[in-house]
Amino acid sequence: MNMPETKTEEYMQEDEIEESSEKQSWFLKLKKGLQKTTASINNGINGLLTKSKLDQAMLDELEELLVSSDIGVKASEEIVKELAKERFEEDISDIELKEELAKIIMKVLKPVAKPLDIDFSKKPFVILVVGVNGTGKTTTIGKFAKNYVKHGLKVTIGAGDTFRAAAVSQIKIWGDRAGAEVISGEHGCDSASLAYKALEHAKKKESDVLMIDTAGRLHTKNDLMEELAKIVRVIKKIDESAPHAVMLTLDATTGQNAHAQVEVFQNVVNVSGLVVTKLDGTAKGGVLVALAGRFKLPIYAIGVGEAAEDLQPFEADSYAKTLVGLDS
Repeated sequence: MNMPETKTEEYMQEDEIEESSEKQSWFLKLKKGLQKTTASINNGINGLLTKSKLDQAMLDELEELLVSSDIGVKASEEIVKELAKERFEEDISDIELKEELAKIIMKVLKPVAKPLDIDFSKKPFVILVVGVNGTGKTTTIGKFAKNYVKHGLKVTIGAGDTFRAAAVSQIKIWGDRAGAEVISGEHGCDSASLAYKALEHAKKKESDVLMIDTAGRLHTKNDLMEELAKIVRVIKKIDESAPHAVMLTLDATTGQNAHAQVEVFQNVVNVSGLVVTKLDGTAKGGVLVALAGRFKLPIYAIGVGEAAEDLQPFEADSYAKTLVGLDS
């Protein structure tokens, strides 16, 4: 954050080289992470192209292929329809087909590829993090916190998943790694009270960002939703505009079940954006396309590994190209 006002040309070149290197490294991780989905789509496309003309039979088979990659029925229909407009009854190679698919998929993804912007007029900027247990919610908080601290922000974390001792322990470890202060309570304490305490503390310490973890026990859905609603009501007593963002974490390996999770959490809290984790462990990477097309919610970041640097801002172009097996 404390960057000099001017840079020499030498420093600018060094920064550009470092940024380019980081982007290339991330693309390789993304490519590796999506290899199961990419292999599925690639093998399917290779099987389709027994003839060169894009006819109705090929379009039908392609639609089935996209659905099987968890792109979803509606999104797959729209993609194939768009493809037919461009190339129906024309000769098409495998590379051309991939390029056309990437272009169409990118149109779906680009409007939702938005980072989570911090409004510095809100101090602290309160991020409520929600999601089903096991989606990587706690580690996502740790990774975001580490990135914020790296850029000079003062971060407080509220360990609001008070019923899971492991979650509190884990978030304390991430807090130590990130250099963020963690506010926790006794095991089983009221999560709304903990959130209130964390916000009071963050204001007193003049933190830039407060991230609040929450429980995610969907098997007790009604209790969970009442708990989340209570957290929102309680923190509004301190800051009527809070929470300023509600981040929903989704596990890509759940595929189409992610849709139901978005619906459940949207019914109670105003989800402002998504983080999709565990893309490196699934052949269902197409679910992002389905989510983007249906809910139009910003996708703040995606995860393809356990390390902090494996969670990165979502980029529509590189994702679309990687998904269909094109080099970026």
